[in-house]
Formats: sequence, structure tokens, C-alpha cells
Amino acid sequence: MKNLISERLAIYGLLSILSSVLIFHFLVILNIIPYQIVWGGRIKTNTEMVQFESVSIIVNSVFLLVVLMRANILKLGNHPVKIRVILWLMVILFFLNTIGNLFAVTNLEKLLFTPLTAISCMFSLRLALRQSR
Repeated sequence: MKNLISERLAIYGLLSILSSVLIFHFLVILNIIPYQIVWGGRIKTNTEMVQFESVSIIVNSVFLLVVLMRANILKLGNHPVKIRVILWLMVILFFLNTIGNLFAVTNLEKLLFTPLTAISCMFSLRLALRQSR
């Protein structure tokens, strides 16, 4: 994996994807994008949507901060073990999310978000495998 994907591609790829996903989730909360197309099409109420989307925003914000720290763009102390653990959690979450998107009710999740989470999984794996500086 380390030779197939450059570290720079993994970093900037994840930063782009995570930033775009955050914008997407904010647009869902603002009802600009209908919530029926997220979470496998299984959300039934506006209250559920706000709860689920809030969790998504928090998790993706943490992931974004971790990638920024791993890239040494954001310096909030030296936490290589914590960063590596979170990167491995990202790998697992993106892998499970990819599987979940394959079984989504909506075609948007199947066709757009399945490859997006698969790529995010590979990028996270690339960074998780990298030796700390």
C-alpha cells in the first residue's frame, strides 16, 4: 500500500474528502440537501437527522484535525501514538462504511459514497502505515 499511494496524495486526498464531507453534512442539516439521501435512506424524522448529522460532523472534524496533525500542518503537541490509533480507527470506520454504503437504499450512497469511503479507507491506511517522524 505504501508504494501504491504517495503520502502526499493520501494527506491532500483525505483533507479534500473530509472537508467536502463536512460541507455536505452542514448542507443536510440546513435542509439544502434532503436528509432522505443519507444514512442509507433510513432516517425518518428531522430530529433523527440532526442527531445523526451532528455525530457525522463531530467525527469528520476530529478526522480532519488528525490528518492535519499527521501532516504537521497543525501542531497541537506531539501525539504520534494517539494519531496512529485514530488513523487505524478511521481505516476500520471507512471500511465498515464502505460495506454499509453497498447496502444503502439510495443509489447516491451506493454509487457516489461507496467509492469515496473506499478511497478514504485506502488513504487512511496509507497514513496509518507511515512511520512517525
